[in-house]
Amino acid sequence: MSLEEYLSTGPPHERPVVEAVLAHLETVGPVYVEPVSIGILLKHQRSFGELRPMVRWEALSFGLPRRVESDRIARRMPTKGPITWYVVNLRTPDEFDADVRGWLTEAYLAAAE
Repeated sequence: MSLEEYLSTGPPHERPVVEAVLAHLETVGPVYVEPVSIGILLKHQRSFGELRPMVRWEALSFGLPRRVESDRIARRMPTKGPITWYVVNLRTPDEFDADVRGWLTEAYLAAAE
């Protein structure tokens, strides 16, 4: 399924948030965007992020090799390895601010290591 096909069936808040995230990632480097039934997978040399539509927001998850402390983090998902996955809930593109862009960029770069 193409990204456009995927976005055409989503909730109204999804497209603007996804477009903001993908526009940022275009400035970071090449990203493979894989729309699947549950959301959008973001890959570099390996998966580094996901976008999943929820009823009132888009859940952006990303994996980092360090601990992040912030009120913006809605959930942490430790793994057996050195990466911890974090979730930030984005209701609007404005919530995809400098902090969140920095974490996603860091996750992208960590996926290349």
